[in-house]
Amino acid sequence: MMIKFINEYPISKTFTFEERIALLRELKIKQTVEKAKTGGANEDDYGLIVQNSFEYKLKPNHENGSIYGYDAWVENYCSILESHPLYCNPLDAFVGKGFLFLERLRPAGCKWNPDYPYDDLKVLFDKYNVVSGIDNCHHFTPDLLIGFELGWGGILEKLERQKEVHDGSHLAFYDSEIAVVKAIIAFLKRMADELFELAHEEDNPTLKHNLFEMARINRKIADQAPETFREAIQWMCWFSMLSRTYNRGSAGGQLDEMLRPYYERDIENGVLAKEEAVFYLACLFLQDSRYFQLGGPDVDGKDMTSEISYLCLEAADKINIACNLTIRVHDKLDKVFYKKSVAYLFKNKQGWPRYSSDSALAEGFMKCGFSLELARKRVAAGCHWMCIPGMEYTMNDTVKINLAKVFEVSYDDMVANEPKPSAEKLYETYQKHLKLAVDATGKGIMHHLKYQTKSQPELILNLFQHGLIEKGVNITDGGANYYNMCVDGSGIAVAADSFAACQQRIDNEKRLNYQELTKHMKANYEDRDGEYIRQLMQHSERYCGGESLGDAWAIRISRLYTELVRDLNNQHPGINFIPGFFSWSNTIAFGKTVSATPNGRKNEEPINHGANPCSGFRKDGAVTAMCHAIGAIQPGYGNCAPVQLELDPGIANDDEGIEKMAAMIQTIMTTGNTLLNINIIDAKKILEAHQDPFKYPDLVVRVTGFTAFFAMLSPEFRQLVVDRVAAVNTDKT
Repeated sequence: MMIKFINEYPISKTFTFEERIALLRELKIKQTVEKAKTGGANEDDYGLIVQNSFEYKLKPNHENGSIYGYDAWVENYCSILESHPLYCNPLDAFVGKGFLFLERLRPAGCKWNPDYPYDDLKVLFDKYNVVSGIDNCHHFTPDLLIGFELGWGGILEKLERQKEVHDGSHLAFYDSEIAVVKAIIAFLKRMADELFELAHEEDNPTLKHNLFEMARINRKIADQAPETFREAIQWMCWFSMLSRTYNRGSAGGQLDEMLRPYYERDIENGVLAKEEAVFYLACLFLQDSRYFQLGGPDVDGKDMTSEISYLCLEAADKINIACNLTIRVHDKLDKVFYKKSVAYLFKNKQGWPRYSSDSALAEGFMKCGFSLELARKRVAAGCHWMCIPGMEYTMNDTVKINLAKVFEVSYDDMVANEPKPSAEKLYETYQKHLKLAVDATGKGIMHHLKYQTKSQPELILNLFQHGLIEKGVNITDGGANYYNMCVDGSGIAVAADSFAACQQRIDNEKRLNYQELTKHMKANYEDRDGEYIRQLMQHSERYCGGESLGDAWAIRISRLYTELVRDLNNQHPGINFIPGFFSWSNTIAFGKTVSATPNGRKNEEPINHGANPCSGFRKDGAVTAMCHAIGAIQPGYGNCAPVQLELDPGIANDDEGIEKMAAMIQTIMTTGNTLLNINIIDAKKILEAHQDPFKYPDLVVRVTGFTAFFAMLSPEFRQLVVDRVAAVNTDKT
């Protein structure tokens, strides 16, 4: 079954690479509009195709209609591959578009295997608004070089060989993985056959030649290792689709180094031109918004920037859609490459690239007991997280504790039980409740590790881990080399500002008492004098204000949180728990669980984004103060508390401006900060697009750790971006 993009061209029409990129981009925007009209998606673009000709009905193995364990996941995944159609655009260099995620076909509320309940923990998760991570898939990074080296056929041979070595043990693992890889190979061979059919049917000689070449490449890499630049990227495209179709897949890795050997060999052999390589890279970015890192040091500290690094930036510039590229900043980073990346950031205003700090991340990870060499292997792999490809299981970005909710519980506890309330008494209560929340989260992670194989085994990503096939176990059952479990705190600014407001306005200035504040908060600041009190509390010394009470409280909370998360290592030996500060798309959902707070925030308003301050923290912009404050609360163990920066495009509209911006980014990266996301805010365009999302269907913004088409966002998430625009405009005045 084939789904071919049809666009009739004259038989004599030839196409330059530039023309093909323009036409492919135009179609991508049209498809984005189609997806947006089906409903907002507050996440990565994924490159999925909207179509109505292919549907899959889940084959459950449980009375609740869901699937659990090896057999059910294997049966359903293989069944999808048997019937999944080919989507092909003859202008493209690659095929590999998907239509669905198997994991999302499960009935709502029936994801975790009910045979392994955690009711006691759920009570605490609900109380403190904890996203436990239980049943969350992937969010660790495969090493695609394993696939480059072996191909699917080599992986199959390795599985069959290890099955014999284990002589009857671990049969569930080996039989399942062998069945999946055989289904993948059969699927890819079928796709190659369909491409040959399309090639024979095509009348345009240029497109016919391209289709025959696509067919040849896909027939080869169905079971053989890729050998050329184009074959390697086609292999990556299929890996993206195959892993996404299973459970949304994962990150890509160090793109420039992965592809450099193929590029250099093809250039040397005269079978590839630079213009052609740029086209292939543009098609890769078009295929999926997978996360990739560029530049940074190798294990010996030498900069990895190469010619292919420059071509990646050029390709991203030409296709100019939602891209998730991260530049690893270090002392020896190629200065020309770095400046070019900053220039593209301001030229396109699409939120890419972003920047990570090698020094802060490496030094932090070494505090966990890892060598510098391993720390340098840890690449940017997701919205805010790092991972060693093929060596770590991390649960990055899937475990979060709502620090604002913990504050609310603590505040209510104190005013109900403390005869002489104060900010310090509140902090004592907060310490107690935060420990309960963190300890419950740690137990939840251990519950996930113990039973995840019985719920959702990682049948695709298992294949790209070092030493796992030899062990014959799912990655959550001891298959990973390292278990570095990410535990993120969310809402730190709400908590810090609330502590500061209580200390300043009640304890120090005696402007009101806790009973009066509580009364106004219960009324959502809408009672008599409520708005006056709200403004009073809101304009206290806030986090990111610059050596403010809010900054001091944020540091205290960060140190407490870090200490409690690291203490989980003592409770659960063999597992390394690493704290971070991030909220991802939970910013709105977390806010809906929290009533009005002492910092003037009203009922159900969103919490602060990640490690950033609450909106309107200062009227002068104060980028330096904000970045220093966020740098001061970094947990410091190798995970991130990102800076989200909103900038006016006019500040870097010439070469001198680019130089100054590049210097500012480097400064931010040397003040303890780990990751920097930058939005170049075109206020007029964003405000118009908020009213009519389809007026600018190609508008991309960095929502959080990911970039997204603005039209794809729900109205609530678009509003978050609009609020940032308002803050930037206010700061300018």
